Amino acid sequence: MMKNKPDEEDYWNSSKFKAFTFDDEDDEFSRLKESKQAVNSIRSLVEEEDDEDEVEKVSWSGEPVGSISWSVRETAASNQKTQREHAFPKINASSPSVSRSHSGYSLSSLFKGESALSESSVKLYAPELRKPKSESKDYISDWSPEETIHRMQQGKVVSLERFRSLQDKLLLLDFSVRAHDGNIITAVLIHLKRTLSKEVLFRELESRQTALRHFIHYLTEIRDHRLLLELLSKRRDFLKSCLNLPFSPEESAHVQDHYTLLERQIIIEATDRLAEHAGKVEIFQKFPRRASILNMPLITTLYYCCFYHYNEPEGTYSSPLNIRHTFRISEKQYFVTVLAARAKLKAWSDLDALFTSRNWLGFTKKKSPLSFHRVVDILQKNSAPTQVLQEYVGLVDDADLRIGLAQKHKCHDIVINTYRDLKDRQLLLGYRGKVERGSAEERKINDLLDSPHIRWKN
Repeated sequence: MMKNKPDEEDYWNSSKFKAFTFDDEDDEFSRLKESKQAVNSIRSLVEEEDDEDEVEKVSWSGEPVGSISWSVRETAASNQKTQREHAFPKINASSPSVSRSHSGYSLSSLFKGESALSESSVKLYAPELRKPKSESKDYISDWSPEETIHRMQQGKVVSLERFRSLQDKLLLLDFSVRAHDGNIITAVLIHLKRTLSKEVLFRELESRQTALRHFIHYLTEIRDHRLLLELLSKRRDFLKSCLNLPFSPEESAHVQDHYTLLERQIIIEATDRLAEHAGKVEIFQKFPRRASILNMPLITTLYYCCFYHYNEPEGTYSSPLNIRHTFRISEKQYFVTVLAARAKLKAWSDLDALFTSRNWLGFTKKKSPLSFHRVVDILQKNSAPTQVLQEYVGLVDDADLRIGLAQKHKCHDIVINTYRDLKDRQLLLGYRGKVERGSAEERKINDLLDSPHIRWKN
């Protein structure tokens, strides 16, 4: 039976029936949407309340990582009254990371001990609309260690505090290494550092070299020199135990050098830390150490000793000459390292002695295993004065290269003397217009041009 138009309007406008609309207030989707908006609207109130469970929340960022400079961001919201949020530095891993979500922490704030949490980085997580129930579980859900690492790779919020047994903690570490993500490895290591004794942690890291390297890098970045010294002392003992293993001669020599270098670094680090804290050694006061020498490469160790221990007798462990002979460093590599370190200190007299050699008749001359134009470049980068540059520019063999360097660094005497030796009057006349009028250089050029003893070729 058909209804007329007034009857239809009465039917749909009655309190018992409603026509379908896209903005239906009673629709389930709308109710969920309103619920989520209501939760987010009281975010500021909830953030001020105490969390009863006091659990650590971790969410990881997966942008490409570098070897020294990093940018770390993660989402975390925990008890702000009693517990500071943790951020973790990026450490380069053996293979690329999986793409994850971004958040608002900075590495510089972490290492300066500042709070990196900003208003915009705090999030209150409401269930996503139309998502499976498994996606809406709370962060304290009963995830296994493997599932926890997988969630961290996806940038999801997890809790590491719930893993209390040593077995679970080691499983977390092993699964993080398998994930090939330096951020996650370091996050787990920070958790283990805080919840395990150092004896247990060191023992377990001995058989986990990838995690050990990340942990050493992390301790170096946060400048925990005391713990780093203890850790590397154990590594030294481990290397010592490897010396009698049946390696090939080449491998045995490599292990021996590694052990010797680490042992020497430990001795130098302990001695220099005491000297620096005592405040009685002038060079440590003028140039405070920026980092620990522990676990540094051989050439970095040589540079350090050239910088802080250059004039020590060869019999001491920190003597640059001792390091050169112990580790069979080539003459050229030694010269380059000494040159860079002493030029940084503006110790020009040390460089003069370095390049001066004396023959059996007692005559001296400047000699270098690397080209003098490279010496000039290193000196110029370290802001050497013109008098120092001029001395080494004059030792460049190639005339054209010598003139170019002399003009570049305003070593006028070198240019004038080279044009005189070439007996090129026209070049000398042209250069007279480039020097300051009335200067000593102009007078020298005029004297040469007027000299009857020079037979000019043009």
